[in-house]
Amino acid sequence: MANTTLSTSETVEKPKSTAKPRKKNRDFKMNNLAGYLFISPWLIAFLLFTMVPMIISAGLAFTDFDTLSNRGNFIGLDNFTRMFSEDPRYWRSVNATIKYVIFSVPLRLSAALFIAMLLNTPRRGVYFYRAAYYIPSMIGGSVAVAVMWRQLFGTEGLVNAFLMILGLDQPIRWLGNPDTAIWTLIILAAWQFGSPMLIFLAGLRQIPQEFYEAAEIDGASAIRKFTRITLPLLTPIIFFNVIIQMIGAFRTFTQAFIVTGGRGAPLDTTLFYAIYLYNRAFNSFQMGYAASMAWVLLFVIAILTAINFKLSSRWVYYETDVE
Repeated sequence: MANTTLSTSETVEKPKSTAKPRKKNRDFKMNNLAGYLFISPWLIAFLLFTMVPMIISAGLAFTDFDTLSNRGNFIGLDNFTRMFSEDPRYWRSVNATIKYVIFSVPLRLSAALFIAMLLNTPRRGVYFYRAAYYIPSMIGGSVAVAVMWRQLFGTEGLVNAFLMILGLDQPIRWLGNPDTAIWTLIILAAWQFGSPMLIFLAGLRQIPQEFYEAAEIDGASAIRKFTRITLPLLTPIIFFNVIIQMIGAFRTFTQAFIVTGGRGAPLDTTLFYAIYLYNRAFNSFQMGYAASMAWVLLFVIAILTAINFKLSSRWVYYETDVE
């Protein structure tokens, strides 16, 4: 009789169960759905209050839309032509903004790094000082602080009162002098160093102490340890702060608007780009022209950011950059 039994080597393998892969796929989809549900408020707000206004603004930039009459016509590139060749106040706003960015960003970052270095050492009450130095950044953009700053630098303000005690003959018109008005805003920006200070402090705490101990054994001075250890290892944090603070400086509005009354006085020396854009949109009702200004600012910030990223490979050091 023929042997109808199959040997163990000839047994037919059963197909593998697909239950587990299907369950994993289902779990993956459920996790994705849960994630999208959690971020849906942000997504909806982003679409409604960022993407839609940007699309509308891009369309308005090529029109002469007037918010007073609520109508406008397509005019092509006339807004940009007028902006670059027929509007002297536009270039004064550009000049004031560039001057503000050039001086305020380095001063703020220098103050932030200096205070962060002081607060990085173990000392009594260091947590209190960290919170105290961060407070100006928390309230620095508020209207109340801008009003206080205007009073401090007023003709009869605290700054002049202090200088008169030191022997100043006549009070200085800080906000009425074209040579000093913008510097009051630059000093205000430098005073708001709390946010970059905390970022610098976090970066300093990530630097291994073994590097400093080895440098002390070699007899390195404090300045040499700062230039050879601290700065190179802190360059990614410096780069991040430079980008963030530069973008914020180009967009500064509240402080200058309150301190100078939103007119750019005196002689347009404090007429920052965002203030002039606001005046065109809501005082002159030229929304089309203001939209074109906004897009120019966006492209300028994007180009400068791209240049910074391109140049960062020459001076920013990462731990992965080991040959």
